[in-house]
Amino acid sequence: MLKSMTGFGRTEEATGDKTFLVEIKSLNGKQFELNLKLTPLLKPYEFTIRTLLSEQLQRGTIDCTISLKQNGGSGAITINKEMAKAYFQPLKEVATDLGIELSEYVLGALLRLPDVVVPNTEILSEEQWGQFQVVLKKTIEAINRHRDLEGAVMEKDLIERIHNILAYQEKISEFEPLRQHKMKEELRRKMEEQLSKEGYDANRLEQEMIYYIEKIDISEEQVRLRNHCDYFLTILKENEASKGKKLGFILQEMGREINTTGAKAYDSSIQKLVVLMKDELEKAKEQVLNVL
Repeated sequence: MLKSMTGFGRTEEATGDKTFLVEIKSLNGKQFELNLKLTPLLKPYEFTIRTLLSEQLQRGTIDCTISLKQNGGSGAITINKEMAKAYFQPLKEVATDLGIELSEYVLGALLRLPDVVVPNTEILSEEQWGQFQVVLKKTIEAINRHRDLEGAVMEKDLIERIHNILAYQEKISEFEPLRQHKMKEELRRKMEEQLSKEGYDANRLEQEMIYYIEKIDISEEQVRLRNHCDYFLTILKENEASKGKKLGFILQEMGREINTTGAKAYDSSIQKLVVLMKDELEKAKEQVLNVL
């Protein structure tokens, strides 16, 4: 079963006086790339969170947002009284020197000064950290279910593409004997146009024709192409979770055999089939870019 790199998961769950919200979005990527937006309360656990996401999601461009809401109880902010006093004292002295009264609105201005209102320095308890890990793992399971569903659709499409390539390859095999006969006759006709039948050695011509036809023979390419297609279908059935890169390498090898077949064909019917095979191959490559 294939697994896509594309997926989405979201979990919101209350744990005691806190509610954790975890959202994970995944797109295709060559490696594991994580953009993690984390609530300050979880900063001490950032390395552990990154490791868990890397192990479970393996590959792709990942956007993970983790936020926290306080359900009553202690606030999420703290007023730094010492810093407020440090700001207020000079203001009071200036007001005294100038002989003016400080307005009641000074308090509002003080609260907007740097470091007066600061985030709560509370940390998660071990129990809350354990509860958060459950929320995170639920989200990872949700995105992996999404990836499995996407992967099943991609697998069905890839199997169809490979079977189409094999069908075109069988048609090429049917054309091959006729192609060789036509090429022999064409070579013989051209020689007879240039020289009389008595003007060349028929045995030597036959030897040259055999050499020429062996050079443009496509049977080996067709055998290798069939083997690559069979191997591709075998890899699809394997239980390995991450196999997108391997499938991509096989498609590259298939492309080489198809291109060589087209270069050596010298036959319009086979060339048309080669174009159709290339079209199927490109569609398969586009799909494999999204495979984990």
